Amino acid sequence: MAKRDYYEVLGVSKGASADELKKAYRTKAKELHPDRNSDNPKAEEQFKEVNEAYEALKDPDKKAAYDRFGHAAFDGGMGGGRHGGFGGGQGDFASAFSDVFDDLFGDFMGGGQRGGGRQRATRGSDLRYNLRVSLEDAYSGSQKTINVPTAVGCETCNGTGAESGAEPQTCPTCAGMGKVRAQQGFFTVERTCPTCSGMGQIIKNPCKKCGGAGRVEKDRSLSINIPAGVETGTKIRLAGEGEAGLRGGPTGDLYIFMEVQEHPLFQREGPHLFCHVPVSMASAALGGDIEVPTIDGGRSRVKIPAGSQSGRQMRLRSKGMPMLRGGGHGDMLIELAVETPVNLTSRQKELIKEFDKLSEDNNPESSSFFSKVKNFWDSMKS
Repeated sequence: MAKRDYYEVLGVSKGASADELKKAYRTKAKELHPDRNSDNPKAEEQFKEVNEAYEALKDPDKKAAYDRFGHAAFDGGMGGGRHGGFGGGQGDFASAFSDVFDDLFGDFMGGGQRGGGRQRATRGSDLRYNLRVSLEDAYSGSQKTINVPTAVGCETCNGTGAESGAEPQTCPTCAGMGKVRAQQGFFTVERTCPTCSGMGQIIKNPCKKCGGAGRVEKDRSLSINIPAGVETGTKIRLAGEGEAGLRGGPTGDLYIFMEVQEHPLFQREGPHLFCHVPVSMASAALGGDIEVPTIDGGRSRVKIPAGSQSGRQMRLRSKGMPMLRGGGHGDMLIELAVETPVNLTSRQKELIKEFDKLSEDNNPESSSFFSKVKNFWDSMKS
């Protein structure tokens, strides 16, 4: 089958500049690379075709020959001594592929560090600390001291990793790149340098205390200010309080993740608090005043309307939790739970039975419910 025009393969015009050719090649190579097209059996052949086209057109002499003679320029009869050996498409594959290697795999190998070695000093890792606080602490805010096991800069070598202030030297294996490349058949494979472990530098006389890492393990005590209004899931970032960087690199950050403990009296929903308060049948029926606790340690009197049922709620404005970033407080909601008496004496039972006989017209919900039940049964019969 006749070869396609090289300009057509790359998707550019015949007058395309060197930069346009390179950009088109990189786009096509990334699009057709076999590793990204495992479901396309033609991807490898198309990838080779793109490589062959770019290898011919990126060289000014080869491009001039191709513009004049077409594919015949590389068939051996037209300047084969100068341009021969190209027709198979693999003779110069490694050099062409290296131009686009970083574009193809930059996201996975090196994080965009193209054209130079890795930095000697690397940033320390961020740390996470889970801190549990009481609801009272979350309400008022507090200060806590925590112990964080982490890596800190070595004081003996000042974080350099070298003994007696000696400077690290460029790694002879990777020439400071931190990575090495090897040709394996069709592919060029890039790996972390085994000599320097990707650092790009080696230390011939490492610090005895830190072993050349520039940091040592140590527990640190930190004082943490807990702002009022925090809730479970609140995250506090402490810049520069994480793990020390390797060989003098910048320190990472410390993230405090808050967990507010459950409270025996109050349930929290955002800025609002709920408190379930049991009341006697007599108090619910006759009404009256009760005293309820508040999260700030105080007390509030609440008036119970006569005839209150279980589940009735009453709101205490601004008696809830403070807003984390200002804006006042939430509310506290009192939910009544009418309590049925237990362990009755004989006299109490007699009184309740007598009361029940006298209160047939005082139970509107029961009357309504059983009226609906009767209507339901009647409709089923008919």
